[in-house]
Amino acid sequence: MSVFEPYKIKNLELRNRIVMAPMCQYSAKDGIPNDWHTTHYLSRAHGGVGMIMVEMTNVEPRGRITNGCLGIWSDGHVPHYKRLVDAVHKTGAKIGIQIAHAGRKAEDAEEPVSSSAIAYSDKYKEPHALTTEEAEDVIENYRQGARRAVEAGFDTIEIHGAHGYLIHQFSAPRTNNRSDAFGQDLSLFGVKVIQAIKKEMPEEMPLLMRISSKEFTDGGYDLDHGVQLAKQFKSAGVDMIHVSAGGEGKPSPERFPGAAPGYMLPYAKRIKDEAGIPVIAVGILDEIEDAERAVTEAGADLVALGRVLLRDPHWVLNNDESKQFVPEQYKRGYN
Repeated sequence: MSVFEPYKIKNLELRNRIVMAPMCQYSAKDGIPNDWHTTHYLSRAHGGVGMIMVEMTNVEPRGRITNGCLGIWSDGHVPHYKRLVDAVHKTGAKIGIQIAHAGRKAEDAEEPVSSSAIAYSDKYKEPHALTTEEAEDVIENYRQGARRAVEAGFDTIEIHGAHGYLIHQFSAPRTNNRSDAFGQDLSLFGVKVIQAIKKEMPEEMPLLMRISSKEFTDGGYDLDHGVQLAKQFKSAGVDMIHVSAGGEGKPSPERFPGAAPGYMLPYAKRIKDEAGIPVIAVGILDEIEDAERAVTEAGADLVALGRVLLRDPHWVLNNDESKQFVPEQYKRGYN
């Protein structure tokens, strides 16, 4: 098996197993993608990536990390995303969108919200703890965001449940001290988001979810909790887990010895094996040997590349010896 082989899940057929990981560009106005985003994503699509995953796109204005983040809280956003989707499809790549809410990590929000009134750090505002009714309203915003994503023509939706953002805040014991149902079952908020989004998706359209399989900060949860979350999210309707880790606070040296190529592959393998669900692996897989190791040794179904694609939009073209993904216009550069 190779990262350059095709892959299919439900009705999503990819020309290869390389995914462009979602990476915020902080370049939008009023949440609308612009020329920067078009050039940014099309460059990697022309560069041979199998699937583009559009950066964290927020379901309400107060859910943005910054006011420069993308949004999908308005029907007026749809035509802008449709233009991007149509352009990417012309390259032979597929395109998904990661929908999200930053919760307490919303830096520019007048009053950020969270599962509990616990600030991310002393440099962040204390968030408003969502009431049960308010939490249900946010879940409805996720549903409406998914409806718009489907209308725009995206091939898949990824829910952002990782890196200390709102769903993760509900899923973690250290950031959820609620006494209602959302506190009694730490997976419930994420499960309800999944169920709401599934109502807006075609049956054969796969739903992805990114989770932090393990927390690296003091008092954070271990991989056992991450595996359990993956199982519950699968039961709710998720088709594939994008296995990341951390992002919830300052890492502890005891819990996080440091990043190295492939350091999160064991997490992906365990979630695939124990939750019985396809996975996307990530975590410094910049070298082709490490990307291939993700599928051959860890059993990953897809491999997400992040910062290396910022440095080399043509990573696929430059690493695939067959040159099967080279656009006609570029072929003379690879002869």
